[in-house]
Amino acid sequence: MTNRRTLFAIACLGLLTFGIVFTTLGAVLPEVTARFGLDKTAAGSLLTLSTFGIVVGSLVFGPIVDRWGYKEMLIFGTAIVIAGLEGIAFAPSLLWLRTAALVSGFGGGIINGGTNALVADISTDGRMAGLSKLAVYFGFGAVGVPLTLGTLLGNFSYATILAAIGAASTIPLAATAVTPFPAPKQAQGFPLASAKRLLRDPVLLTFGLMLFLESGMEVTVGGWTTTFFEEELQTPDRRALVYLALFWLGMMLARTTLGMTLRRFAPTRILFGCITIGVAGALTVVSTHSAAVAALGVFVIGIGFSATFPLVLGLVADRYTALSGTAFSVVMVMALTGGMTLPYLTGVLGASYGLRVSFLIVPGALVLLAILLSVVSSRSSPAPAIT
Repeated sequence: MTNRRTLFAIACLGLLTFGIVFTTLGAVLPEVTARFGLDKTAAGSLLTLSTFGIVVGSLVFGPIVDRWGYKEMLIFGTAIVIAGLEGIAFAPSLLWLRTAALVSGFGGGIINGGTNALVADISTDGRMAGLSKLAVYFGFGAVGVPLTLGTLLGNFSYATILAAIGAASTIPLAATAVTPFPAPKQAQGFPLASAKRLLRDPVLLTFGLMLFLESGMEVTVGGWTTTFFEEELQTPDRRALVYLALFWLGMMLARTTLGMTLRRFAPTRILFGCITIGVAGALTVVSTHSAAVAALGVFVIGIGFSATFPLVLGLVADRYTALSGTAFSVVMVMALTGGMTLPYLTGVLGASYGLRVSFLIVPGALVLLAILLSVVSSRSSPAPAIT
């Protein structure tokens, strides 16, 4: 095994890059809409293309890294992310812009899955703690883009800022290129029969359903919070953006403490505790008419959401060691499907009943998540691991 610290640092830079990809298009959407004269439907299709690219990237990375290893796949993913970001910045036509959104999403999906699977493989003494530390860097990328744009847009165009962000992504690309990586786990050939069994394994599918709900809730809160504050609490635009940042801040801060918490408590106890915290925060948001109290609730929701992804991915890695990349592909595709489904449902219900009512999806999904956690806790321990 090569230097684990170097590989972990490369994974952190990679997931930070995915955080940038995940938030860039939404952050520059007003400028892009104005530049190309897009209506809301056309603008929304750009977000759909980006998400579709992430789904496809998440689907293909797992079998490839299990068969041929991480290095080339991560180099490829980072390279096309850079191309996609530069394409969004300088697209001469709407077709170029759509292609760039799709390409950057595809590369981001590869990086997201690949870096998480890599850290799960090299953190043999504490996969969940390693994945928790890694997840913090997604938050740095996710928060950094809107903060950077908000700070610099008065002095630079969005194209210039995006071009600089894309250029900065050459740092993880170069680091990946010069660093030795672990050998492929299935160098003699990909075990199709074992992979097919994964798709029928009820425990893996339950893990996937948990991440379906978690991703759906994260994208719902991340995508609709500013609109909720503006429409339901009459909050000014800039202040609503600050309140949205509290959500990501709560998640980042809580994830920095997960490694220490895991030394004292079992993962399932931590998850149940975080789910309870998340329910309390969500009910606070939907019940209050005070913007300050709702902002506190959004921060608490971020804390409540912090543990699910790293701990569930850790459980997946522990159970499916020999095919961790493929197993990660399965659950991440399910997660991203939730990331598309629940926000859409929130918008549909919000149009009919208002966002205060539609936000009840969040505590409802948290309750379902707790039920699934109870089910998987009873099934996963005695069952033999699939390899």
